[in-house]
Amino acid sequence: MGGLSMEHPWAFAFGLLGNVISFSSLLAPIPTFYRIFKSKSTEGFQSVPYVVALFSAMLWIFYALVKTGEGLLISINAAGCVIETVYIVMYLVYAPRKAKIFTAKIVVLLNIAGFGLIFLLTLFAFHGETRVVSLGWICVGFSVCVFVAPLSIIGRVIKTKSVEYMPFTLSLTLTLSAIVWFLYGLLIKDKYVALPNVLGFTFGVIQMVLYVFYMNKTPVASEVKEGKEAWKVPAEDHVVVIDVGKADKSSCAEVRPVTEMAGAVDVPRRCAAEAAAAPGMDFARSVDVV
Repeated sequence: MGGLSMEHPWAFAFGLLGNVISFSSLLAPIPTFYRIFKSKSTEGFQSVPYVVALFSAMLWIFYALVKTGEGLLISINAAGCVIETVYIVMYLVYAPRKAKIFTAKIVVLLNIAGFGLIFLLTLFAFHGETRVVSLGWICVGFSVCVFVAPLSIIGRVIKTKSVEYMPFTLSLTLTLSAIVWFLYGLLIKDKYVALPNVLGFTFGVIQMVLYVFYMNKTPVASEVKEGKEAWKVPAEDHVVVIDVGKADKSSCAEVRPVTEMAGAVDVPRRCAAEAAAAPGMDFARSVDVV
């Protein structure tokens, strides 16, 4: 039944292909973290998917060791542990203080305390096939969490109409990986490997559909930002436009900055006085503020 056994050549082939695709999906966030490194900021990115992915990889290694003969599961999940740890460390370096504290808390609770508890319970409370079954279902549950974790950004994508924080390449590789690992689990008759990848495929497709739908949309966030920037026009650029008919070059027909209007409150009175003195003159009829 082991994936490395050449008695199951198709299982070995899909397991090997699964390693290659999953490894590429592990590398997919590199542009994200390069951006974080360049900007020295985590911006709107979240650490939860990486923490959950690390925890899942740790569980699958434990499962493969308990079941025995699952070298292909061990190899890719060992690589996953190393890569996800690097991502989390980078996140902690550049995240704001609040995000650092939150990430540190979930790492301690999930990856240290949570995994330690599962390790002890399965090691001492279960024996033989029961241990494999219990651990298998635990792995299924947290594998589903790995696929669900990136969906935390979907609400943001829909709200902002921007796919900036949901890379298409990551969604695509996760979908392909789910297909391959489902076939691998099916061929070695391991439902614990096959089942979560059905959901993984479904979520991957949802993410790709959302990406295609919103990739050409105008981001709401940008519109709001532009709207705010529009109000940041210097005060001296706002002028009072005086629409005049027949007017001479007297002070009543001057175009004044808004900043000077406070000192010109007596202009209407002076204009009225001048109008009374020269009734033949047609002075300003309307004032529009632009």
